[in-house]
Amino acid sequence: MRYLIIGGGPAATSALETIRQYDPEGTLTLVSDEPAHARMALPYWLNGKIAREQTYTADATTWEQLGIEAHIGRRATQLDESARRVTLDDGTELEFDRLFLATGSSPVRPPIAGIDHPDVQTMWTLADVERCLEKFSDLACPRIVFIGAGFVGMILVGALSHRQCQLTVIEQEDHILPRMLDPEAASIAEAWLASRDVQVITGATVTGISICEGNDKHVELADGRTIDADVVVLATGVRPNVGLVENTSIRTDQGILVDDHLQTNVEGIYAGGDVAQGPSLYDDEPVVHAIQPTAVDHGRVAGANMAGAEVTYPGSLLMNVVDVCGLQCVSYGNWQSGDDDVVVKNDRDSIYRRLVFRGDHLVGALFVGRAHEVGMLNDMGMVKGILQTRPSLGSWKGFLQENPFDIRRPYIALGVPKQLAGTTLLGRPSRPPHYRHQNAQPESTNTEGHRQLLEAIQQSRS
Repeated sequence: MRYLIIGGGPAATSALETIRQYDPEGTLTLVSDEPAHARMALPYWLNGKIAREQTYTADATTWEQLGIEAHIGRRATQLDESARRVTLDDGTELEFDRLFLATGSSPVRPPIAGIDHPDVQTMWTLADVERCLEKFSDLACPRIVFIGAGFVGMILVGALSHRQCQLTVIEQEDHILPRMLDPEAASIAEAWLASRDVQVITGATVTGISICEGNDKHVELADGRTIDADVVVLATGVRPNVGLVENTSIRTDQGILVDDHLQTNVEGIYAGGDVAQGPSLYDDEPVVHAIQPTAVDHGRVAGANMAGAEVTYPGSLLMNVVDVCGLQCVSYGNWQSGDDDVVVKNDRDSIYRRLVFRGDHLVGALFVGRAHEVGMLNDMGMVKGILQTRPSLGSWKGFLQENPFDIRRPYIALGVPKQLAGTTLLGRPSRPPHYRHQNAQPESTNTEGHRQLLEAIQQSRS
């Protein structure tokens, strides 16, 4: 069997490793315009906590050990689904029996005058971060203006808050993180940013970016205000990279449409990650969930099915977790569309919690607070578990409405731990990633509690 994977993100590497687990003999080929890496690790390189190489998820040794023919630095430019062939930007033609499209997404570049200046950039690729770090090395305290205060923008603000920078965030909506937080939750995050000398401007439209004497940038707003900057970072959202399939019979909507096996409408061609529009736990229609956990799951399910297994994907859970300069902001599921909510807000202590119910089910949640408050007794993990298993709450709905900070009791009483312990995505134990930076191995000490947990998991599966 000839397998071809287009992309180098988590979906692609997860698919490669899963295929190789199921099919040790098949021919595996990868095409990626960048070295395989995790985009979610880029902020840690940006703030100096790790080196560039620690963002990688594979290298030349990985490809050799897994028997993969890797075309790194090349881009797929044409797909002929009938001939089962992909053409690369250097003219190379690659034939396949099974194809996995993990082409990811790209930043949206709004029509703003001056947006094409070299110091107006996204922070999406390895090259983007490298350029930004080079720019910072020449400035004692760079003035950085972010256009957009969504998930990506706030991650970058959090990363750069660890450097000596002057930060300004401009958001067109009336509050930051508009796709992730409601206005009340966002107000706490905005106050937190202000207390850390991050200027936040909401409800503002950028109309132009002008370059002045000394290479200063002026970010011009529709209301006449001007913000000075050394570097302007675009964080105005992303869109799926569907260009490769535009002139094919593969169906698209917002992304490439896939079924519960991650297969497109063309047999033998699969898609996953940011480019895929597929099943969701809390949506009737297929959706794009451009988050790393979904990408990894997509890759594993698609890889198994491409190699001949029969794995049904239950659907992704929309979840976002972002550290806003030390304040944890979390959203799960359909937090915007419940029929019954419970909200707790404490502005003084920067605490917000909202549980969203639809009928007899918990369907979404928002958390804002310091790490020890948001993660209290692993509340985040337990709420996620309830959302993934979707039990009928019964009388525990009323309990949660009266006691939204006591997740543990309904979590245990509803049998969520047992159900999670007996569930695997592929019907078999997962394996750790093949690649580790400098072959470093994790260190852990197994306690008595850990031994008991493992025993309980084994018993639940027997």
